[in-house]
Amino acid sequence: MANGTPEIEYYDHELNIRRVIEQSDLQSMDQALNICDLSSLERKLRLWQKLIPRIKPYYAVKCNNIPVLVKFLADLGTGFDCASKNELKLVLGLGVSPERIIFAHPSRPASHLEYAKEHEVVNGTVDNEFAIYQLTKHFPNSNIIVRFKSESTKALYLLGEKYGCDSEADAPDLMLLSKALGLKVTGTSFHVGSACSEVEAYDRAVEKAENIFRFGELIGHKMDLLDVGGGFPGKNDELFEELAAAVNTSVQNRFPDERVQVIGEPGRFFVEAAYTLICKIHAKREVRNKNGKLEKNMYFLNDGMYGHFAAMFYRPEELTPVLYLDDVESRPKFKSVIWGPSCDSQDKILDDCLLPNLNCGDLLGFRNMGAYTVPIASPFNGFDVPVTRFFAKRP
Repeated sequence: MANGTPEIEYYDHELNIRRVIEQSDLQSMDQALNICDLSSLERKLRLWQKLIPRIKPYYAVKCNNIPVLVKFLADLGTGFDCASKNELKLVLGLGVSPERIIFAHPSRPASHLEYAKEHEVVNGTVDNEFAIYQLTKHFPNSNIIVRFKSESTKALYLLGEKYGCDSEADAPDLMLLSKALGLKVTGTSFHVGSACSEVEAYDRAVEKAENIFRFGELIGHKMDLLDVGGGFPGKNDELFEELAAAVNTSVQNRFPDERVQVIGEPGRFFVEAAYTLICKIHAKREVRNKNGKLEKNMYFLNDGMYGHFAAMFYRPEELTPVLYLDDVESRPKFKSVIWGPSCDSQDKILDDCLLPNLNCGDLLGFRNMGAYTVPIASPFNGFDVPVTRFFAKRP
């Protein structure tokens, strides 16, 4: 680690997770270990550029804000979706130009707007009249991106209850108000929901965006930015290919004018598959019935629901542990429960799973742990969050 910044370790062909584990001396560590393959981000960017080349990705910083990772994406040339002053500071501090940033939060504190104004981050989203009046005072020269609601029927969680105006009832009024106050509306945005799996969701949203563009141009706004938001999966490239094809078709049909800049806000897409979390069993309990027969094993790990599994509180997901043991497939399996380290009885990672008989010191791996893990992890109950080692393929 140089000047407090973690170093990137390089590999030649393929990252060997097991070798990293063997070199990390996890038996002497109380903390879990994150293994981050930064080259996974580069592969994801190439996939994005291949399948939806017209849409420029603006990485959603909230998904994983580790500076090493954000800088890696910045060096690759992505744009950035920031939602706060601190996220703006992070990205601008890495030398990213303000033109590569969208301040994508419809309800921003005044001080955050002042900071954006000072650093010329002009593109920002709005979904209500109070935010527009706020801009007249704090950032009248900003470019207003009207965010409307258009949600998927198949997404892990939706955002429309909190953000996004009605595309028919509210969006025209917001554009008229902006015009009356001398403010510029330059585009529109939406978000179909996190980890969307409904191919048709984007076409419905782009159709609404087309109508908003037409009305904006009709009343004299120069509309030149379409933001298709996020929702793209991070660990299912086949589904992403289907979604990308639908987005391509919809955008080209409804926005054929290449002068309209089209951007997206992928977060999970880039970082979810980049992380593998390695946890150690630090305690074990055998639960037996009154006849002494084993009913289940309970294992206690050094990370849990207040650490890098925190997203499972609001997005329950069945995880499949990877066991770094020899002959694991041939061993008999037992009903097992996996707990996190805290005193909270809600700190349960997996219930009623089948695992071989494990011991204290054995390691469990969890893949696809890069999205909405690092930023919301906390050292609750005094247990440290995992450490991270960064790797990339040698140039």
